[in-house]
Amino acid sequence: MKRIYEILLEEHLAQHRQMAFLSGPRQVGKTTTSLETSSESPFHYYFNWDNEDHRALIIEGPKAIANITKLEEIRKALPILVLDEIHKYRNWKRFLKGFFDTYEKKCRILVTGSARLDIYKRGGDSLMGRYFLYRIHPLSIREIADCSLPKQEIQQPREIKPADYEALLTYGGFPEPYLKRNKSFFNHWKRLRIEQLFREDLRDLSRIQEISQIQLLAEILQEEASHALNYSTLATKIKVSSPTLQRWIELLKNLYFCFTIQPWSKNLNRSLIKEPKIYLWNWALIDDQGARLENFTASHLLKAVQFWTDCGFGEYGLYYLRDKEKREVDFLITKDRKPWFIVEAKASGERGISRWLYYYQEKLKVPHAFQIGFDVPYVDRDCFSFNTPVIVPAKTFFSQLV
Repeated sequence: MKRIYEILLEEHLAQHRQMAFLSGPRQVGKTTTSLETSSESPFHYYFNWDNEDHRALIIEGPKAIANITKLEEIRKALPILVLDEIHKYRNWKRFLKGFFDTYEKKCRILVTGSARLDIYKRGGDSLMGRYFLYRIHPLSIREIADCSLPKQEIQQPREIKPADYEALLTYGGFPEPYLKRNKSFFNHWKRLRIEQLFREDLRDLSRIQEISQIQLLAEILQEEASHALNYSTLATKIKVSSPTLQRWIELLKNLYFCFTIQPWSKNLNRSLIKEPKIYLWNWALIDDQGARLENFTASHLLKAVQFWTDCGFGEYGLYYLRDKEKREVDFLITKDRKPWFIVEAKASGERGISRWLYYYQEKLKVPHAFQIGFDVPYVDRDCFSFNTPVIVPAKTFFSQLV
């Protein structure tokens, strides 16, 4: 199936000289998307760091790649070069800087990676101005119902087929298990993926030796998904110090196993400040239904805010709301650092609207407040036409995002 990111990258390569960085979890579709995108050009080349022959060329330097791709020749179209998993190369930033500075007018470059390509920013960004970062996510309700490239944040609703909706909830949004829809295959797939994460990716990105303890942490996080993190309690379970635990969680975030959402504190005098909530990139790993549905919601919202930001629509953020009086709403989405809409996720639409939606909408002057009902039938209405708290079908609401 065609991904929305193919269209996004095709547009980037046609309009911009900068390299396109495509970053996301293992097996989310980066390689397939990059190959489909590059094949639109009559001249396209693929280099994978995990291929020994390709690795030797990359180590040899930019000139070696330029020679084999014949970049010095005049052609009717610019060649597209895909560099896959190159972040595993110790000198990958230096290689890309030299290659881009020398050959930017003779080709277009697409770089993919399953570890976060932006993590080196902490130490200075030697590639500043030479790339745009695009973050690829698992499939979502909108992308399945309609993969056309949006020109604005909120779109008109599109109905997803019931079987597709159930498959997305059950098997997650990673393309292969979603398309297979087979329980036996899914069990094999998730076991193999976890093994690759800890035996290959973790060792590639760090020198940590306590693999078994980090794997235990990952198992515990599956049970803690959608809850606020208590570092000291988790550290006691894993038998490590709290700073070590926080470092390991950051590592798991860099490997796209999990992500965190911080509490919103601006304009809330008694808000929580230091307690992030933890979610998994693959909500299908979560057994508890309530936690899975909240994680499903968090994943869709994170995909939306990162996609909108990457497309240049503005600066978007994802937070949750909770104060010391335990008044809580699951999610707050900000636009250009101002509250835009709040979301509460519920399995059933028969429950009354949470009073905290009213409280926080008034407190923060939020334009929209939604309570999502996962069992509510699709309705062909614009959820964002309402300015007071309203119960909306999950199928409708998520189809208006990305």
